[in-house]
Amino acid sequence: MTSPAYTDNAAPQLSAGPRPAPGPAADEGLSRRLRALACTAPLHDLDVRKANLAGEYTVYAMAEVALAAIDLVTLNMDFDTGADHDQIVTRLLPRVAAQAPRRPVAEHERVARWVLENLINVGSVDRGFRAVYGTFGPDGVYVRRDYDFKLIEEVPGYGGTVYLRATDEAVNVLVGALDTDVTSAQIAAEVKLEVLISRGRLADAQLAAEQARYRTVQYAETLRKTLEATRRNVRAVDWLNAVPDMIAEALDHVADRYRHENAILTNIRKARDEAEEPEHKRRAAELVDIVKDCIRRHTQLQSRLLEAGPLFRAEQDRQAFATPTARTGLDLYGQLVAPLLPLPVEQAIRVTDAFFAHGTGLRTPTSVRVGDLVDMLLTPPVEREHLGAEMPEPDLIATPDDSRFSEEQLASAMELLDLEHDAPRRLSGLLAEARRGGDPDLAYLVALLAVHAASPPVGTAYRQGEQRLLFSVDDGTQLDDPEFGGADLIVGTALLDAAGMAADRTEAT
Repeated sequence: MTSPAYTDNAAPQLSAGPRPAPGPAADEGLSRRLRALACTAPLHDLDVRKANLAGEYTVYAMAEVALAAIDLVTLNMDFDTGADHDQIVTRLLPRVAAQAPRRPVAEHERVARWVLENLINVGSVDRGFRAVYGTFGPDGVYVRRDYDFKLIEEVPGYGGTVYLRATDEAVNVLVGALDTDVTSAQIAAEVKLEVLISRGRLADAQLAAEQARYRTVQYAETLRKTLEATRRNVRAVDWLNAVPDMIAEALDHVADRYRHENAILTNIRKARDEAEEPEHKRRAAELVDIVKDCIRRHTQLQSRLLEAGPLFRAEQDRQAFATPTARTGLDLYGQLVAPLLPLPVEQAIRVTDAFFAHGTGLRTPTSVRVGDLVDMLLTPPVEREHLGAEMPEPDLIATPDDSRFSEEQLASAMELLDLEHDAPRRLSGLLAEARRGGDPDLAYLVALLAVHAASPPVGTAYRQGEQRLLFSVDDGTQLDDPEFGGADLIVGTALLDAAGMAADRTEAT
């Protein structure tokens, strides 16, 4: 898509200059439509890629099966758990079988599993989808952006089980909107539902009721993600303003919706009892079940909202007073690389083999299904090019040098602090000598190195084979300097025990 496609609706102008980019509001609306189109792209892609399956699968409408799968996952989600993978496949079988009733049941199950696995995007690393769309920046320049989203994701459950949950993007695909405010969308859906029931249009009322239920699920999913983020890291969630406001607003919303839905339920029951046509009675009975499910979900959401405050306080206490780990870190260079570099390969390889054997951890073996193994063995190999696929050229960007001090300044500072053959000196004298060279930043670099040397890493320098180490000591003398304050440190150079380091390396090997 090129940028002129965004401006073709305007009348031609007389000037030959470039047309201005649309305003932020118009571009935001266009971005919403592009993201909405991107969320439906994986469903259309299923019908394109079904020709690659080994067999005749053109009779199946894969996008229709995908919408049904998202619908089933959304309705079988609970606040704490999700939908079972095998149960969703089983419930998809009647819809798949209706499209090709003469095909075998094994083929119907394969189609259902293939659609569900593609909605999860099993073949990708992060199991997500990515779309590229363009917008206009503040300066009117056309910018391409990445939009990452998921439709159905796998989440861990209790006892090692894995559940399926529909994301906000998947619910928006069902409802036909994107990035809609959940509260206002649900109020509008329920008002629409009440109007349709009062007019006797039960077929349209059932569709509005289903959309209202999708919004209820999406609202509960927002709260669940907030509580999960709190359990992981309480500082990552704004519990000072954002979350308390959301909880208060959600409680008012639930109370209002509960009264509203009970009134709707009364009207539906009245329409069901007074209807004479069997079709109206059936649709009214289905509406009663849907609104009852909405009331149940709102009741569950209210209980979770009331538990959110105590959960935050409990997680705050647990994370704030948790005992820090007393395990020391591993110095790869000092403890492994430096002792091994002088050794021959025959001696060093024993150490590296032992280290990597214990450092890589456990590896879970992959389980092979017989059906997949048979398909893999019976599928003819694909002819490959002799030299392989063409490797793309990497787009390398030079990292800008944003350091304040240059290499020359560092060399001058280290030369000034080279006190190996001299007695220790005061920081005030070193700062005065640094200013005599005419470089105003050199004094800042000397002060920074001196403060850093107040707690020198003796153990690390000893393990890495350093011969000397810069140190600084505070003896209580106040620093008298026009730019710096604090202690007038005593700066010197300490020589490390080279013989002891060599003996330690010999013992380590």
